[in-house]
Amino acid sequence: MDDPERIARDYAACELRNNLTRRPTGLYCEGTFDTWLCWPHTAANSTVYEHCPEFVHGFSPELFAHKECTENGTWFTHPLTGMPWSNYTTCVKPEDDVSEIITVYEVGYSVSLVALLLSLAILFYFKSLRCARITVHMNLFASFAANNATWLLWYGLVTRAPDTLAASPAWCRALNVALQYVLLTNYTWMLCEGLYLHTVLVSAFVSERRLVRALLAAGWLLPVPPALIYAARRAAADDQLCWMDDGPPRPELAVLVCVTVVLNLAFLCNIVRVLCTKLRAGGGAGGAARPSATALHALRATCLLAPLLGLQYLLTPFRPDRSASWWLAYEYVSALTISLQGLCVAVLYCFCNGEVLAQLRRRWRVLTFRPRANSTTNTTRDIVHDYE
Repeated sequence: MDDPERIARDYAACELRNNLTRRPTGLYCEGTFDTWLCWPHTAANSTVYEHCPEFVHGFSPELFAHKECTENGTWFTHPLTGMPWSNYTTCVKPEDDVSEIITVYEVGYSVSLVALLLSLAILFYFKSLRCARITVHMNLFASFAANNATWLLWYGLVTRAPDTLAASPAWCRALNVALQYVLLTNYTWMLCEGLYLHTVLVSAFVSERRLVRALLAAGWLLPVPPALIYAARRAAADDQLCWMDDGPPRPELAVLVCVTVVLNLAFLCNIVRVLCTKLRAGGGAGGAARPSATALHALRATCLLAPLLGLQYLLTPFRPDRSASWWLAYEYVSALTISLQGLCVAVLYCFCNGEVLAQLRRRWRVLTFRPRANSTTNTTRDIVHDYE
């Protein structure tokens, strides 16, 4: 949205246009370029209108933005920022496909957040489940939960609040940076999951305690430098609208995302290869598993690991132009796969986990037991055993 090449090109075109345009008589506001639109010389105490920019995702080009020239011949400045302000809040249709897509995101993130918090509560409660693998899962769940909660705050406090977008206060820009950070932690923790699975499966001797410590540092600290670079670049550019940007991916963020997805794809391929090798070596009485059974196990492993490693992002790598016929279908598919990933991971690796289900059944038996007056010693011993 704030591509430097586009800004430089549009700025030069705006300067040429305003130089060739006759200036109004009397007081007027000098023509200017606000990095999005070129505003012409405008007579004092009047308002100029321009079509909304089409490169801003969510804006409708057939609508109009406007800029006010005050009676003293200066552009209107926003009372909160003290900077010249163009009103783009009229560029979003109240009832548009974008609003419906945002609703899909909000519902998906809300459902996923509830599932993730419930999963974390279960894993925290049952201390017998604590191990290196579960620790990695819990941190992934925590990053998903933080990401979902931050997105819900963003949609509720910023996206659906035109006044906040127009004012672009410091807190909403800070929320944008926090959003980029937690989004990157999703990718780094998916990478940590892939690295952990690959390491314990391929390496015979590895210190899981040291491995988990390294993963904890990598999962939460690797996103810090890209997020800081992102914040510094946006602050230096003095971007408005709470730094909302749905244009081309920003390189300081895209590099880490691409690296994690590519590495996890490589990890998945090698994990499935190792699993197939071990299945062939240990399956059946004759020492060889049937090809169909091996392929079935490989397919099952791939389906289970794909959402854990974030490989569904390979299905939607590039956003089409809004004028494309399949743009709306792409947005709905993207909204569903992204917002419900947390739910999918929670179901597969907590609610359908055999160890978790065994602990829940055991606790249920304990909670629903009603002792009788003539209970035997054996029954008492069973209860004590359940609590051990």
